[in-house]
Amino acid sequence: MKKNIIIILGEPNSISSEIFLKSLNYIKKLKLNFIIIGNYSLLEKQAKYLNIKMKVNLRLSKINNLQKTKFNFINVDYNQIKPFDLKFNKSDQFIKKCFKYGILILKKNLASGLINLPINKSKFTKNKYNGITEYIAEKTNNKNKENMLLFNENFSVLPLTTHIPLKKVYKRISYKRIEKACKNINNFYSKIIKKKKIKIGILGFNPHNGENGFIGNEEKKVIIPAIKKLKEKYQVIGPLSPDTSFLQRKKLKIDVLIGHYHDQILTTFKSQFDLDAINITIGLPFIRISPDHGVGTEIIGKGIADPKSFKKAIKFFSKYNV
Repeated sequence: MKKNIIIILGEPNSISSEIFLKSLNYIKKLKLNFIIIGNYSLLEKQAKYLNIKMKVNLRLSKINNLQKTKFNFINVDYNQIKPFDLKFNKSDQFIKKCFKYGILILKKNLASGLINLPINKSKFTKNKYNGITEYIAEKTNNKNKENMLLFNENFSVLPLTTHIPLKKVYKRISYKRIEKACKNINNFYSKIIKKKKIKIGILGFNPHNGENGFIGNEEKKVIIPAIKKLKEKYQVIGPLSPDTSFLQRKKLKIDVLIGHYHDQILTTFKSQFDLDAINITIGLPFIRISPDHGVGTEIIGKGIADPKSFKKAIKFFSKYNV
């Protein structure tokens, strides 16, 4: 039986529809079935505007009447007249409804995973959640069990905190958070990637690892004791000095680097891998993936968006037994 994968089409006024439409020929060749959630008429308008022909049959369906077909399409109302309209700022409730349907399908065990295309987090979460990762965890009753993993098959990174102000990060550094990240990484790689021996590098928080407390003491108080304790169960090393960590990871053959805040770990990773990576939420009873980029406001409707990261998300479900 083919796996069902949910695709939430994402922000209506973004590059989401373009990268989806550009990927259809690739998607239809895979041995997967898809449940697409979005607004069908708007997708048709955008395809016409972008001059992309939809050479697939997207069957309009209901959650309680999904067909055994390649593409089921769950239509969600969204009354936008123009194909792309940045002034039409009413997408938050539409996106919430799309996720509501997606989560319901997952709870009914009608799909094995979810991909959401780029979403404007500031409009959607409205400061109630740090990001989509935390939103999905709470809505599936898995709050505080999740981690965000930026994944490439050769190397991945994990930020312990995601979208929070830098001045709040030091308060969130704890043994419990580091231990949870190591556990989620180990489970993900052993159960899904089928790689048993994972080497995890853990960064320090301060420049030069705090210089023995001269710059900061988070390393001495929390990070070093945590690493010592975690070595009993996991293959962890550190603390690694943040400024040289990406050089060290090659020499030390590290599979995953854990950083303490978003840009400490993502900036260099994205400069090295660009679109050759995906954003995976780990620690949930299902896999949720999004492309490793945003809504692309500056290139909306121009036909130049690159679907590479979205295709990698699709390929992940095709390759691994999720």
